[in-house]
Amino acid sequence: MNALEDILAEDLSVVFCGINPGLLAAEQGHHFAGRSNRFWRTLHLAGFTPDEIGPENDRSILQYQCGLTAVVARPTARADQVSAQEFVAAAADFEAKMARYKPRHVAFLGKAAYAGLSGKKAIAWGLQPETFGGAAVWVLPNPSGRNLAFSLEQLVMAYRQLYQATALQSA
Repeated sequence: MNALEDILAEDLSVVFCGINPGLLAAEQGHHFAGRSNRFWRTLHLAGFTPDEIGPENDRSILQYQCGLTAVVARPTARADQVSAQEFVAAAADFEAKMARYKPRHVAFLGKAAYAGLSGKKAIAWGLQPETFGGAAVWVLPNPSGRNLAFSLEQLVMAYRQLYQATALQSA
């Protein structure tokens, strides 16, 4: 199965960074394609897009100064199937990618991807004290439908904090 193509451009406001593609997303060639995935709804309700984008229109996210990528390219059925070694192996290329595209913010969707890249064990939600590839780092709850620890309302509140930070920067 193919890896999912990044949706990136230079100087974006935010790059949303998943752990790795789900099998359905990779099969369909579109980010966050699973019917239970709440990414597109959360993004809209948090203020990033005026309407809810469908996964089939994922490339349109660029017009809102946002991009999409994943730390590990290998698709899996569940994010917990990505090994610590895969994160370590992906770290240098991922950091180089962020340095090349120069987003102002990189938002890791879930603690696992950022923990795997940074080597940190204790990670708080929200804005992190360090930068990554020159970008401010945010850790946001994963919008997967499997992530039952966060309601849609809690996801929207977390993502809205990032949206408000980006709006302040562009004001």
